[in-house]
Amino acid sequence: MAVNNNEDKKVLVDVKNLTIQFGSHRHPFTAVDNASFQIYKGETFGLVGESGSGKTTIGRAIIRINPTAGGEIIYDGKKINGKISKELDREVTQKIQMIFQDPMASLNERAKVDYIVAEGLLNLPKKLTKEERQREVSEALNSVGLLPEFASRFPHEFSGGQRQRIGIARAMVMRPEFIIADEPISALDVSIRAQVLNLMAKFQREYDLTYLFISHDLSVMRFICDRICVIHKGVLVELAETEELFAHPTHPYTQALLSAIPMPDPVKEKKKVLKVYDRSCHDYSVDKPSWREIRPSHFVWANDPEFEKYKEEQCVE
Repeated sequence: MAVNNNEDKKVLVDVKNLTIQFGSHRHPFTAVDNASFQIYKGETFGLVGESGSGKTTIGRAIIRINPTAGGEIIYDGKKINGKISKELDREVTQKIQMIFQDPMASLNERAKVDYIVAEGLLNLPKKLTKEERQREVSEALNSVGLLPEFASRFPHEFSGGQRQRIGIARAMVMRPEFIIADEPISALDVSIRAQVLNLMAKFQREYDLTYLFISHDLSVMRFICDRICVIHKGVLVELAETEELFAHPTHPYTQALLSAIPMPDPVKEKKKVLKVYDRSCHDYSVDKPSWREIRPSHFVWANDPEFEKYKEEQCVE
């Protein structure tokens, strides 16, 4: 996918000190703690972590499904979290779309495909006629490789890959600028995954789309992402360009994730040593951690002693 040159990068999404909490005010559970990152226009930004790490929670906060407890989400120079005007809310709805993880659960099983894909168009300021909506739906289905006559069917009549294509068509019919893809291929057969990824890459080239790609699978991330941010228990621990992260993983949690990637060579797979991440290896009781640049555009969450240790390890390499 396309990578912007350093000198002409435009920040499309700017997440600043984002905190997301659930539960009561007396006993809140902090799902995301003080997260900050930027997504540049035209890039694919990856957010990776194990189940329950908070990556989907961040994506849902950006699209305004989850409320935020602190921090700011800036989209194209405008703050979009918290209370915003109806006009800005409509603009966000049109410009930011989401592809959900489970293609069956995210589609209304009682609605036909034409209504599912066209539903977003009903909320646009410019009201379309029935014929115009049908034309938009047909074009969207055709763009994802589905026949226009599929519009009269129900979701349960399709395979998993076809249902995910319907989900992509529903997002694309709004002509968005930014798409949050929440594990869009994890529920699909291996043979279908490449088709969906190639389809997303095609749309990015044709429409200059920006993606936030959420996944737990680093091998997929390496194929599709320009930069990757690693999250653990609601805290961002490392951020770097994709190949830089794979070549110089610094944080112990990132190293543990990379060590778990299966190797195609059965001999090497048998000999490899899995790294297990233990949070007790960090002592933040006195010296608190912060976001630090260990190599150009490569950031890691560490305190002073850890940062010096990481730099020494990089020198040894």
